[in-house]
Amino acid sequence: MSFDYNTQRKRMSLPEYGRNVLKMIEHIKTIRDPEERSQAARTIIQIMGNLNPNLREVTDFRHKLWDHLMIIADFDLDVDSPYPAPDRSKLDAKPNKVPYHNGEIKYSHYGRIVPALIEAASAMEDGEEKDYLVTLILNQMKKDYLTWNKTQVADELIIRDLTAMSGDRLKVPENFKMPDVKELLAPPKNKTQSRYQGRPQDKYQGRSKQQGKKKHKNGY
Repeated sequence: MSFDYNTQRKRMSLPEYGRNVLKMIEHIKTIRDPEERSQAARTIIQIMGNLNPNLREVTDFRHKLWDHLMIIADFDLDVDSPYPAPDRSKLDAKPNKVPYHNGEIKYSHYGRIVPALIEAASAMEDGEEKDYLVTLILNQMKKDYLTWNKTQVADELIIRDLTAMSGDRLKVPENFKMPDVKELLAPPKNKTQSRYQGRPQDKYQGRSKQQGKKKHKNGY
């Protein structure tokens, strides 16, 4: 006895409709009468709509169903469709290549966002908004440095990097104090809070055990 595996079957363009729909579409291709073939296609459209109800939320979902019918039929189906067949060349077209940034980053631990912020701040006019942005950049730089290096860092190093990366265009605002490490990194979880993070009943079971010990100690 031989088995019919999916890997041996014809590839499905839209597998969400199932292989039975594909078989029905292949069958109506053999119908010679054009009117009967078109009527059968409309019946399949109804079945496809029931199998994929999410399309009802799409604008003009019936148009989408007829497009899917033609795609499953590999554009080889002569029926009286209320809509023009989709353009196969657009479906086969490859998507545009996503542009990626090339080149090395001199200060890799700061990523690409920090240099972009530095350029934006350098182009701003002097004032409170510029000073505020510089403070945010310094905080982020120190946080990035600690995240990647896992060691303490001198504030002078962060300020020196800001000066170098900005081409000496940015200065530290007056009276600005770099935040402490504890302010930048998330604090560890409290042991008392995480004690009963498992099942809720564990908390009450622990209390009942303690109460049972007290009763046993007191003799009742």
